[in-house]
Amino acid sequence: MSAPVYIAGTGVITAIGNDTAANLDALRSGSAGMGPIRWLETRHQGQLPVAEVKSSNEMLAEKAGLPAHFSRTSLLSTIAAKEALQNAGIPDLGKWRTGFLSANTVGGMDKTENFYPAFLQNPAAGRLREVVHHECGAATEITADELGIQHYVTTISTACSSSANSIFFAARMIRQGLLDVAVAGGVDALTRFTLNGFNTLMILDSQFCQPFDENRRGLNLGEGAGYVVLVSEKVAATLANKPEVQLSGWCNANDAYHQTASSPDGTGSYLAMQGALKKSGLKPGDIDYINLHGTGTQNNDVAEGTAISKLFAEAYPPMSSTKSFTGHTLGASGGIEAVFSVLSIQQGLIYPNLRWETQMKELPFAPVTTLQEKKVEHVLSNSFGFGGNCSSLIFSRIN
Repeated sequence: MSAPVYIAGTGVITAIGNDTAANLDALRSGSAGMGPIRWLETRHQGQLPVAEVKSSNEMLAEKAGLPAHFSRTSLLSTIAAKEALQNAGIPDLGKWRTGFLSANTVGGMDKTENFYPAFLQNPAAGRLREVVHHECGAATEITADELGIQHYVTTISTACSSSANSIFFAARMIRQGLLDVAVAGGVDALTRFTLNGFNTLMILDSQFCQPFDENRRGLNLGEGAGYVVLVSEKVAATLANKPEVQLSGWCNANDAYHQTASSPDGTGSYLAMQGALKKSGLKPGDIDYINLHGTGTQNNDVAEGTAISKLFAEAYPPMSSTKSFTGHTLGASGGIEAVFSVLSIQQGLIYPNLRWETQMKELPFAPVTTLQEKKVEHVLSNSFGFGGNCSSLIFSRIN
């Protein structure tokens, strides 16, 4: 049997809370984070709801301990990653081979967007510090430097499966003896480019989203960051707070059906979930909760639901989309929902799928609509991205 990879700590910041405890409180109380656009300067202010983190860049910079002119992406990343490491409580971190594997899709684009209007009017205008951190890897490097991590630093950008891929890549490196500790997950901040792009695809909801509802209209964009600290068995033995959860299974599959749409029969979704189960040695009936990708678009929910119907037959576990709380945080979603999956096991919670009202005619099951408290042993978390890049993670209680 392969060596276990333990989850030693979690860190998260979203529209429903600035740390893990605040997010957990919101999940318990059913408090969603969507609302009018406040911080992003866009023509869609007052028209499209989003799930923004409830802080300005200046407020985030103070919390992160970084300059306010850094990108919002790097600020959010640093806040969540610092919390994750603090939560892990690893003594003498410097003696372990430690990696930072982070995902994002927008990089420092929020700052780049502010640079170009002045630059286009006058090539001598515009502040270069707003473009120097444009590419996706820059946010990762800034956070890694702040954490003091140097052994291995990398950035993954595979659309909405990015964070899930960074997490299981970290697990593979630990299993192969290349790392002892890994902070893995992802981040994304709202940008005009993202908002305009998804609006062009005509998949944004002008109301609060209703994942897996027959009358769903689309998704609400969100922002945030989520990280887990993965450790080897050797490191876990040194911790005062023994890990309760391990990453037991994972799989990435790509059906390459379409640039922005999932295959109608859920081929990639099915292969990812099936592969994760095989990796973990579990059967479909062992899963106690599915954290759905559940964006609320017509295409996604049919594709994911069809794959679940095929894989789980008539023994459907409780399931819900926490994007009904946080919005779709794109490259950060797999990391944020990994934290929620770990909390589900630690706290014995199955989260509600907010605003669900009407059964989808294509599916034989419905999501959970009220908070459930029960023992949770195994959680399947789905993250499916553009281009058919689909990933599933399985988190399991350590018995």
